[in-house]
Amino acid sequence: CLEKHIEVLIESKQSNMTALPPLLPKIDAILVLDGDGNRLAGKYYGEFLKKAESEEGKVSSVEEVRSSFERQLQAKIQGIAARPDAAEVVNVMGRAAVFCGGTNANTTGGGDVRVVHVGPPTESELVLAHLAEGMYDALSHLMGGATDRTMVLDNLELVFLLIDEHCDGGIILETDGGKLAAAVLLRDDEGGLETEQSQNVSGTQGLPAGVTGGDMTIGQALRQAREQFLSNLGSSQ
Repeated sequence: CLEKHIEVLIESKQSNMTALPPLLPKIDAILVLDGDGNRLAGKYYGEFLKKAESEEGKVSSVEEVRSSFERQLQAKIQGIAARPDAAEVVNVMGRAAVFCGGTNANTTGGGDVRVVHVGPPTESELVLAHLAEGMYDALSHLMGGATDRTMVLDNLELVFLLIDEHCDGGIILETDGGKLAAAVLLRDDEGGLETEQSQNVSGTQGLPAGVTGGDMTIGQALRQAREQFLSNLGSSQ
């Protein structure tokens, strides 16, 4: 009788454990869009918009389905400028899309790029807002405060590294903007070190071959500053 009671308790505990919600927030997509709604970078996760669709005898590819979703998204967020610390939310295809950034007629400076987080119906909009604000803060750090289309396109490698540091398979890894930016620069420095060492360096002050100071991206400038600092430190000892 006691053994039976213990078995019932164990089964009940296991049932309650499986019913508990996941502690880590999950998202369906991260998108970095320009002012016209064009995707500059982004990733879709899980089963969201993963399959092609057929309608009235016409089969749409996965990319066409995603482009259609992004057009619907742009139609709702166009003209809305969300502050870096106050994300806005819209609903598209039954999903909450929370974003930071963008411009409108009343905004000056900053940039037209928006960071969008699309969450499943079960995810809290407040949680999604926190995620979008953290990634936008990191993007602003990496772009030197100029989150415009040109700056983002010139540093797409950093943007994709940022997405990977922020989220893996739809599971959020880090939300602090400062920590995200630092992790991205560390990975970018490690990835580019071997390539840069194999290149012939020309010009003054150690600029990469064929690159002038005005042509350097944010990532290249930060790497050069780090190398110059280490060089000066070594020569002073």
